[in-house]
Amino acid sequence: MDATETLTPPIPLRRGSGRIAALLGLVALADFLIFGQQPGINLFLFALAVCVGILLSATKSPSPLMVALLLGFSVLASAPLLEAPSPIGFALCLVALMSIALVSGRLMPRRLTGLPVVFFRFALVIPVRLAADIRKYLATPAKRSSLVELRRGVGLWIMPLILALVFVLLFAAANPLIESALRSIRFEVLLRLFDLWRIGFWMMIAIVVWAMLRPHLKRRAARSQAGRPFMIVPTRNTPLGHASLLRSLILFNAIFAVQTLLDLVYLWGGADLPDHMSHAEYAHRGAYPLIATALLAAGFVLVAMRRGGPGDHSLLIRGLVHAWIGQNILLCLSSMLRLGLYVEVYSLTELRVAAGLWMGLVAIGLVLILLRILLNRSNEWLIAANLASLIAVLYISAFIDFPAVIARFNVVHSEEISQEGPPLDLDYLSSLGPSVIPALDLYLQMLPGYLVDKRNQALAFRYYLVRDFERRPRDWRNWTFRAARLETHLLSPAAIAR
Repeated sequence: MDATETLTPPIPLRRGSGRIAALLGLVALADFLIFGQQPGINLFLFALAVCVGILLSATKSPSPLMVALLLGFSVLASAPLLEAPSPIGFALCLVALMSIALVSGRLMPRRLTGLPVVFFRFALVIPVRLAADIRKYLATPAKRSSLVELRRGVGLWIMPLILALVFVLLFAAANPLIESALRSIRFEVLLRLFDLWRIGFWMMIAIVVWAMLRPHLKRRAARSQAGRPFMIVPTRNTPLGHASLLRSLILFNAIFAVQTLLDLVYLWGGADLPDHMSHAEYAHRGAYPLIATALLAAGFVLVAMRRGGPGDHSLLIRGLVHAWIGQNILLCLSSMLRLGLYVEVYSLTELRVAAGLWMGLVAIGLVLILLRILLNRSNEWLIAANLASLIAVLYISAFIDFPAVIARFNVVHSEEISQEGPPLDLDYLSSLGPSVIPALDLYLQMLPGYLVDKRNQALAFRYYLVRDFERRPRDWRNWTFRAARLETHLLSPAAIAR
């Protein structure tokens, strides 16, 4: 018999073993890059490593073109983490990794409008995926018997190890060479690995990464017997029926028309307000409540224009809804103008920047509601379009150094520099962190010489901000574009050297 005939074919490497190796490697890499370190380029590098792990662990290996596209998408989505780590950048990176995991697992929906539901179902599974797979793995009879053997084997080693430790300690007491060798072992390095925070960090990384390496969607709830979603269709005289909606829309349009007319006269037209009220007070009183009004109106429009509802069969109701949405869009624009007027009087803050962005998103949402009605789209389309606009705004915002923008705006429009606007609030400016140092340098260069107290106060704040910035950790894992730009500024002639 030929020797070759007795050889068995090589056992192929199982995909599960590859996933476990990728999981252990990524947990170890996360420990090296992230644990105990300030966030920086380390988050970006780890996100790329997770992307590579997902692609290598895919059940069906993607084509080279698809690999290149997914890697490029991961780099693009994780780029905000290079600018400066932020909750927005972290969330965008996580969404991108979830998308790559869904693509590699062939779980992406056929239509883009189905993405929000798929993402939600995937997010529900992430916290329990690892535990469920471990429980399923241990539930098989073969694995149970192997665990019994493992416990028996460990039990057989307990007594020998204890006695061996006793003998080593006795020998160390009797032999100085052995004692010296034992003292040279750095047990604190080993004990550091068993820190509870570190173990918790490992578990968190393992839970999230395993769900990405082995994507799965939560099962859908059972459908109704008719195979269609349950829906209550109001009759003509119910609170959501034709007669009630018609009266509501007529009344709402009339009320909104009063507010719109007042804004056109006093806000856009610049007419004089009563003696006891300033334009700043008029702007401040309306900026935030009007956004809540627009959101409530948007919810009502969605109910009024639901499929099969009165809006589908009445041209009058559709016309009133279109007019009301138009008034709400103007209401959002008025709110943004109010906010701008208020900022001119009381300066810019992070909360006011966030309010402006929120108002813009609400206005975009109202436009999308109008498009949904005009184009006869579904609510899934509306949700997907709103999420797309939200992600676009968040992605762009992640690259903007808002503290620096706010500081420069307040400096340029301050009373000391422009002879208009409010005095510069140096206390608030210093609370924004080292990003405001270039704006402070501009302030010190443009500040009139007779304002000695303001100059000294600004120099003191600048000194402490620079000191805190220079005391930051200098590890390569913490590097960011934002910190590098500030460091370049501090070395440039534009910086105020004190």
